[in-house]
Amino acid sequence: MKKYILGLLAVAVITACSSQQEKAMKSADKNYILKVANENFAKKNWKNALALYDRLANLVAGTDDFPNVGFNTAYANYYDKNYKLAGHQFKNFAVSFSKDPRAEEAAYMSALCYYEGSMDYNLDQSSTELAINEMQDFINNYPNSERAKNINQLVEELSYKLEFKAYENARQYYKMGEYKAANVALENVLEDFPSTKLRPKIYDYILRSRYQLATNSVYDLKEERIESALSWTRQVEKDLPDTEYSKTAVDLRGKLEKEKENFAVVKKQTEARIAALTAKQKKEAEKLAERSKTEKQIKEQVGAEKKAMQIQRDSAALNTPPPAATFKIQR
Repeated sequence: MKKYILGLLAVAVITACSSQQEKAMKSADKNYILKVANENFAKKNWKNALALYDRLANLVAGTDDFPNVGFNTAYANYYDKNYKLAGHQFKNFAVSFSKDPRAEEAAYMSALCYYEGSMDYNLDQSSTELAINEMQDFINNYPNSERAKNINQLVEELSYKLEFKAYENARQYYKMGEYKAANVALENVLEDFPSTKLRPKIYDYILRSRYQLATNSVYDLKEERIESALSWTRQVEKDLPDTEYSKTAVDLRGKLEKEKENFAVVKKQTEARIAALTAKQKKEAEKLAERSKTEKQIKEQVGAEKKAMQIQRDSAALNTPPPAATFKIQR
């Protein structure tokens, strides 16, 4: 019986609230709408409160109630998880009512809204970058605020998300066997985030990428890549001493030194073959040049002889007198 009565009371309360909400939505009485909206806000009925606050926006413009309506609207949207809209509203409040005692709180909540709107690391991170900028603005505007400590922690958290995304993108190149691209991308992560907590893992993947490049390199780049990988093993051992990463570096260094020795033998053999081939080509070129020279000399000699004979014929023609005139005897 008791449960039945409580159930009836609950239904009655819900019905009354629904009736009150409908009445307020149809009413033109600013004070009544504001009263019901604030009651909904207090009861955490965010959607009902927002519906009424939206009606009040024009009704309270220019009055003392306008800041309160704007502030509560922003909070209602925040609790209703409309973070983007709430962030915009909190920011407008902080700018429009900078002398209001709640201005700092509004600026802080604006930063929190942008933080809440940050996407997972594997999605587009423009929202994360925007959130970091907004939180940095809060720190710049309220450097002595107690809230700044929490904001700094959130900035660090979001920055790590950007670091991790960049790291994961670079690691994907390694997984696909694109070791050159992986090496460049990983070095960019170190450059873009010099204080990254992921430095040990990044070092390890750079080492492995350079090792793969060195051991699977074409002849012309192999020596350079072996030296690059060896240099990085020393860098890892120096910066990460007594770690699993330095142990890996020492292990790979031994393999790289062996690779270097083998390549030195191949390089010596290759250079010897190239030298022999070059000498052979040079000798053949000299023979060809000598043959061409001989042929040229023969052609020049033949040409000279022809020219001499022509001169001789021309000279004989000049020195021979014309024949005497002859007469026919008529019979």
